Amino acid sequence: DCSFAVLQIYRSSLAFTAAVTMSLRILVGCKRVVDYAVKVRVNPAKTGVVTKDVKHSMNPFDEIAMEQAIRMKEKKLASEIIAVSCGPKQCQETLRTALAMGADRAIHVPVDGDAYENLQPLAVSKIFQKLVEKEQANLVIVGKQAIDDDANQTGQMLAGKLNWPQGTFASAVEVNGDKMRVTREVDGGLETINISVPAVITADLRLVDQPRYATLPNIMKAKKKPLVEMKVEDLGVDITPRLTTVSVEDPPTREAGVKVADVDELVSKLKGASLI
Repeated sequence: DCSFAVLQIYRSSLAFTAAVTMSLRILVGCKRVVDYAVKVRVNPAKTGVVTKDVKHSMNPFDEIAMEQAIRMKEKKLASEIIAVSCGPKQCQETLRTALAMGADRAIHVPVDGDAYENLQPLAVSKIFQKLVEKEQANLVIVGKQAIDDDANQTGQMLAGKLNWPQGTFASAVEVNGDKMRVTREVDGGLETINISVPAVITADLRLVDQPRYATLPNIMKAKKKPLVEMKVEDLGVDITPRLTTVSVEDPPTREAGVKVADVDELVSKLKGASLI
């Protein structure tokens, strides 16, 4: 009868929605950066900061991106998580951390020497574009920015090259079938948008409360998870830098402050300095 037909249609709709959400294959960027607790120093050549013999770790925003992907898989919204890092061999340590957190497999794109020092967001977005196509991923989650260059460009460029919708500065993500509701942190507060999958998400600080730590048992398990290398040449990507760094300088030293006895003295000093 009519009610039975409606029930069958409803069940079919649920099955289709489940199939769409379960088919999510998530690619997550995991950049190796100087650890956030390290006090960085400009190198003598003034071309960048000192990185030799300095502690490195996963970019904190990428940790948040990885945690979000893992939580989506735990909710049966994704079938596979692939961690990706571009850089020297030490990036494999970062990828092993991602695997220990919960990623299923990892891809390392080796980039060394000057090519790595000059690896820019456009080049990274080209690499990710090729990996998305090769791996048939339908969701990419990256940190909104890396704490070393603060570029905040890779996710947006990748979305443009893939011609996918993007949810940047995401502080909340809800999946509903082949649609996603993304809450974005903007200057005026919060903005909520609906985007379709496939898509690119860039993770803001408040997307998850606290990324999980890699426990010792999971670190041991991660050693057995697949980690493969894919060369830039094999991907057919041109990573020639488009920008040149002219000089990197330390910020100017702040002058010592002065204590004042009362408001009148404060106003007097501000007027003397032509600040009011």
